[in-house]
Amino acid sequence: TSYLKYFKLLRVGGAYWRGSETNDQLQRIYGTSWFSKKDLDTYITQREEAYKRDHRKLGNQLDLFISSDQLGPGQYIWNTRGALLRDTIESYSKFQHSKYGYNLVFTPHIGRSSLWETSGHLDFYKDAMYPPMNVEDGSEYYLKPMNCPFHIISYQSNIRSYRELPIRLFELGSVYRYEKTGVLHGLMRARGFTQDDAHIFCTLEQLDTELESLLNFSIKLLGVFGFNDIEADLSTKPSKAIGDEQIWSKSTESLKQSLISKNIPYKIASGEGAFYGPKIDLHVKDAIGRRWQLTTIQVDFAQPENFDLNYVNSDNEKVRPVMIHRALLGSIERFTGILIEHYNGNLPGWLAPDQIAIITLSDNAFENSENIRKKLSNFRVINDNSNTRLSERIKKYKLLKVPVIIIIGDNDTSNKTMAINYSDGINNQDIEITEGIKSIKKYLKEPLLKIT
Repeated sequence: TSYLKYFKLLRVGGAYWRGSETNDQLQRIYGTSWFSKKDLDTYITQREEAYKRDHRKLGNQLDLFISSDQLGPGQYIWNTRGALLRDTIESYSKFQHSKYGYNLVFTPHIGRSSLWETSGHLDFYKDAMYPPMNVEDGSEYYLKPMNCPFHIISYQSNIRSYRELPIRLFELGSVYRYEKTGVLHGLMRARGFTQDDAHIFCTLEQLDTELESLLNFSIKLLGVFGFNDIEADLSTKPSKAIGDEQIWSKSTESLKQSLISKNIPYKIASGEGAFYGPKIDLHVKDAIGRRWQLTTIQVDFAQPENFDLNYVNSDNEKVRPVMIHRALLGSIERFTGILIEHYNGNLPGWLAPDQIAIITLSDNAFENSENIRKKLSNFRVINDNSNTRLSERIKKYKLLKVPVIIIIGDNDTSNKTMAINYSDGINNQDIEITEGIKSIKKYLKEPLLKIT
């Protein structure tokens, strides 16, 4: 204990001797220790800030999502405001993927056991899968932990020519994993979640170009949501894996070169690859310096072999394609939780579930506000003409972190003006309606994604 010079006691709690409730209750003391006072202070500040930003607390305050004993652990229902936020994220992602050459698919939630046997999931991933469901014909079905086998079936549905490749299949696909109760953590670690999942089928010659292009897309998309401090882990072959050693080396080198080409700092995560291939995980830092893993990109030579995938080359011969698994935002649930904590609930205007609250101070002002609401009809607007006090209504929308609050009284109706309170602290009084609307549209504008 003589080395513990920079420490802080955090909390106390009860604990039974040897974990048995029949024994005496003891006192447990929690603390933390660091090598320097600066490191200790940084940790304590970050810890306090993380507590204030906890997405579970903010999710309740902002009326975004709820859990219930009837659902069981690791499952959530998205209330209306949360559903609006989630739909905004998903719609933006879906639109950008369609612009970037991805084809949308939808797949089932369950599949026969033979599908998961062919893919290898029953051998390598069974502990994280829900138990099988037995049906009348004696078949076993599993809830899907991954979307990839279904995308493979979609690829197989037609004879593929080299002229078609690369083929990029995209889905906002729900998956189910039986995570242990002890590791569940709100939206960050759930048992049912949705991935912005895609699988790319390309030729070996296209692999390097496709990986570089994919990294570029990932970086741009993360930047739109406010994550610009990015680094990577390059995960290599695990002890339990399928596939030829030479293929692993080739695919690992391709991933490495793609990181180098984009100047992304990375470290090697030895043995942390998927059972079917190496991968890149992109990590971002949030507003208080925490590191979060988001994008994952995995090269797979094994599944094309498992499912006997092929395309017809220019010599009219059948050739194996390369398969790339990738999710850019990852789990939509987890990404939303990270976003909430990153912005402390004060989401950028274009993402906010309710973007504008119009508070009117009289019936006459309410009639005027309806004209303003129509001019802002492309946004999510609340028009509040309740008879509660102005201060209470302002407090209500500030607690909900609505980015734009408009206040209209009788004088504003006469003068064709309004007052605007922005979430960044800027307040405009007696601003002319046309100018005010122009300012609001600029404040809430959806960001452009420029792919180079």
